[in-house]
Amino acid sequence: MTQIHGYTAGTSAVARSPVTLEDFEKMKASVLFGADDTKYLRMSLDIVKEQVEAILDVWYGFVGSQPHLLASFTSKANGKPLPEYLGGVRKRFGQWILDTARAEYDQSWLDYQHEIGLRHHRIKKNKTDGAASTDVVPFRDLFALIFPVTLTLRPFLGKKGHSADDVEKMYAAWVKSCLLQVSLWSHPYVKDGDY
Repeated sequence: MTQIHGYTAGTSAVARSPVTLEDFEKMKASVLFGADDTKYLRMSLDIVKEQVEAILDVWYGFVGSQPHLLASFTSKANGKPLPEYLGGVRKRFGQWILDTARAEYDQSWLDYQHEIGLRHHRIKKNKTDGAASTDVVPFRDLFALIFPVTLTLRPFLGKKGHSADDVEKMYAAWVKSCLLQVSLWSHPYVKDGDY
């Protein structure tokens, strides 16, 4: 794998998640995530790995078309987009697609989800890239983005000739995984004792 600036999954730079694997199993049960979902996420890997840039083009196009979403990637000083910051995040976002499809949801992955959450929150936002951007990704945008991200992914899942049933199951697994991940990312936003 090519070294991606700021991609620190599985390294000592990532602290242990405050969410335990036991907690995560309960979260999986809440969203009906099971072994079949793992299977279908892994089936999607061969599909998405060849289309990462095209998928990111769609997602970045959407974010760029929504000024309130683009604001999280703009300069605090003048409100203009920060190309280097957008580019650095894009590389890690592409890796996130692959990591999601690999569905290796172990302690290392769980720890990195907490790191991703911190990087959206004022605790660590901008630090990875040294960006002079806004202080926080507003919490209200995290969950709302699950719909456009997964909906626009669906056509990509159907591009390799899989049956409609397999495409639907891959799509459902992606929705469930995104719900779980954004729930994990929300930890830094939630008042102590309420998570």
